[in-house]
Amino acid sequence: MTMTFTRRTALALSALALASATMLTPGQAEMLEVEKDELKFGFIKLTDMAPLAIAYEKGYFEDEGLFVTLEPQANWKVLLDRVITGELDGAHMLAGQPLAATIGFGTKAHIVTPFSMDLNGNGITVSNEVWELMKPHLESGPDGKPVHPIKADALKKVVDKFKAEGRPFNMGMVFPVSTHNYELRYWLASGGIHPGFYSPSDVSGQIGADALLSVTPPPQMPATLEAGTIDGYCVGEPWNQAAVFKGIGVPVITDYEIWKNNPEKVFGLTKEFTEENPNTTLALTKALIRAAKWLDENDNANRPEAVEILARSEYVGADAEVIANSMTGTFEYEKGDKREVPDFNVFYRYFATYPYYSDAVWYLSQMRRWGQISDAKSDEWFDETAKSVYLPDIYLKAARMLVEEGHVAEADFPWDSDGYRAPTPAADIIDGIAYDGKSPNAYLDSLTIGLKGDEVAGG
Repeated sequence: MTMTFTRRTALALSALALASATMLTPGQAEMLEVEKDELKFGFIKLTDMAPLAIAYEKGYFEDEGLFVTLEPQANWKVLLDRVITGELDGAHMLAGQPLAATIGFGTKAHIVTPFSMDLNGNGITVSNEVWELMKPHLESGPDGKPVHPIKADALKKVVDKFKAEGRPFNMGMVFPVSTHNYELRYWLASGGIHPGFYSPSDVSGQIGADALLSVTPPPQMPATLEAGTIDGYCVGEPWNQAAVFKGIGVPVITDYEIWKNNPEKVFGLTKEFTEENPNTTLALTKALIRAAKWLDENDNANRPEAVEILARSEYVGADAEVIANSMTGTFEYEKGDKREVPDFNVFYRYFATYPYYSDAVWYLSQMRRWGQISDAKSDEWFDETAKSVYLPDIYLKAARMLVEEGHVAEADFPWDSDGYRAPTPAADIIDGIAYDGKSPNAYLDSLTIGLKGDEVAGG
């Protein structure tokens, strides 16, 4: 007789064998008694959902006694709403979503994160028409190719031309509180292009705008660009590289060039879930840390396998060649202009998975800069809000368990951190303005375009 074992059966037998052992050998640990073992996590079809796919495919969730279902979501709003209602236990989220929900911008709910999913990973793409208009204003290197990073000053000439002709200049981003919205605004503003303000009475984000930004779901970006509805967009991979492969647009800059090693997505849960299921929260954080390590270890040696996994229809579902264009340490700008960008996607290096308060403060500062936070806030408010959403204590507890189990190294984690990164030097940011998360109002004051002090949009 042949017996077929399910994953659940195999794990149950494994746990039984462990429980019957009288002694634990070095490197072993008691499995956490999770409060909830069947979980459903949501994601959007982007390459930076990779830690979820790898934690599932490599059995890291199961190692923690978790039986996880991964489910793609239609868009970021649906994803957030389903986490709030409990239809999803957690999800791959835009870093701005837990913060915005917690302070009540859009949907009101206390969402938290014990795990940052990655650094970098986005790009800004423009249409072929816009690129041809930009090129005369770009500096070329000895090889005849544009010198990078490409600054928005060159785009300003195009925006001004459109304005003189009475044409709107439209750009897409994925969600009002997405990194993409803030990165695109940051880049535009650094070149003197006003991306517009939000106000309580006008949530279009287009008050006083030179470039009109609006929401376009990531997978629809290339088609919307090709149709001429938008003139450019900011999105995560593989949707910049898709424009190159289709020959419909040119990525002009990566977010690594806008802000070196900037924070990207987070894993979001309701505060209620973490309080009711503390061991489950620890267990899933452990699994995600292991997945992130796998993605970056041995100088990205596992990335080709990761590309094959992500290309599957149940995950990103894009052509493997397109995903590999950025996921394996390169990035293609204009067709044939492929350059080495080893840190385009970072999942574990540079303490990428640690949920830094300073990352949260940066997102909050951009919400204030563009009017999503309509009135002035003290530095203390920024700090307190960050600490109500980002949960490094849970993260470090999970990390400590993994160190004791022999899965990760002690040196992989910032044990003595106060939760704030060292200030980002001016040289690492496109506009040459340093960022210190402990002084958000001074930072806002240093930015040429944007609200500061007691200023209000339209006032």
